[in-house]
Amino acid sequence: MFKFFTQKKWFTWSIGGTLLILIATWSLVQIDVQINKWFGEFYDALQKALTSPNSVTLGEFLSYLYTFLKLAAIYILVIVFADYFTSHWTFRWRTAMAEFYHDKWTYASSIEGASQRVQEDTLKFARIMEGLGAELLRSIMTLVAFTPILWGLSKKITELPWIGQVDHAMVWVAIIAALGGTILLASVGIKLPGIEYDIQKEEAAYRKELVLGEDSSERAKPKTVLDLYGGVRKIHYKQYFHYLYFNAVKWSYLQGMVIVPYIALAPTIVSGVVTLGFVQQIIRAFSRVETSLQYLVRSWPIIVELISVHRRLREFERRLELNKNEKDFIKA
Repeated sequence: MFKFFTQKKWFTWSIGGTLLILIATWSLVQIDVQINKWFGEFYDALQKALTSPNSVTLGEFLSYLYTFLKLAAIYILVIVFADYFTSHWTFRWRTAMAEFYHDKWTYASSIEGASQRVQEDTLKFARIMEGLGAELLRSIMTLVAFTPILWGLSKKITELPWIGQVDHAMVWVAIIAALGGTILLASVGIKLPGIEYDIQKEEAAYRKELVLGEDSSERAKPKTVLDLYGGVRKIHYKQYFHYLYFNAVKWSYLQGMVIVPYIALAPTIVSGVVTLGFVQQIIRAFSRVETSLQYLVRSWPIIVELISVHRRLREFERRLELNKNEKDFIKA
C-alpha cells in the first residue's frame, strides 16, 4: 500500500507532492489567521458604529469589507489549487498500488475477491486518504497556528463559571472538551470497524455468487442467492443499530459544544470588560482549536471505513505473498 513512498519511480510525486501540499495547507491556515484578526477589528468597528453614530465613516466600513474580500479571494485560489493537486497526488498513489498488484496478479487467481481488492479497494483507499489525509494536515497546522492565538487572547479571561480563576482558561476548556469527546466517541464506536469489515465480506460473497452465475447455470441458485443476501441484510441492519446510538451520542456532543465557549466566557462578557470584536475573535480561535482537536470525532465514520479497507488490502497482500512462496517452493 505504501510503495508510493518507497519506490524511486514515484519520488517526485510522493516527496515533492507532499511538500507542495504541506506548503499550500500552511498558507491556508495563515490566511485563516489573518481572517481571525480581521474579525476582531471588524466587530470592534461595528460595535463602535452602532453605539456612537458617525464615529465610523462609510469609507472605513467599506475598507474592512474590501480587506475581507482580498483575503477570501486568495483563500479560494489556494484551496482550489490544493484540492486539484491533491486529487492528482492521491491518484498517483493509487496507480503505484495498482501496478504493484498487477505485477503479482499471477498469484491472485485463487484469492476470493482479488479483482475487487485491486479495482475497488485501491480506489476507496485513495479517495479516503485524499479527504482524511488533507483534513488531518489542516487540523494539525490549524492547531499549531491557533493555539498560541487562543493562549494570548485567554489572558483576558479571568474566571470560569463554577470553577473560578483559571489562567488561559479557554485553551484548557477546548482541550478537555475535545479530548473528552474523542474518548467518549471512540468508546461508543469501538465495534464499528469490525462491522464494516464484515459487511465487505458478506457483500463480496454475494457479488461473487452472482458473477459466477453469469457463466454457469449451476451457480447463483435462488436459494443460495437468497441466503447470501440474507447475510448482507443482517449485517447491514446490525450496522444501522450501532450507528443509531453512535450518532445520538455524536450529535448530542457536537451540538452541546456550540454553547461551551459562551458558557466559559459568561462571567467575562457580563462584566463588560471585553469588546464585541474580542468576543468574536476568541470564539473563532476557540472553534478552530476545538475543531482541530475533534478530528477523530468528526472523521470517525470515515476512519472506520479506512480501517476496513486497510485490513482487506493487508490480508490481500499477505495472501499474495503466501501464494508466491508456495509457487516458488514447487518450482524449487
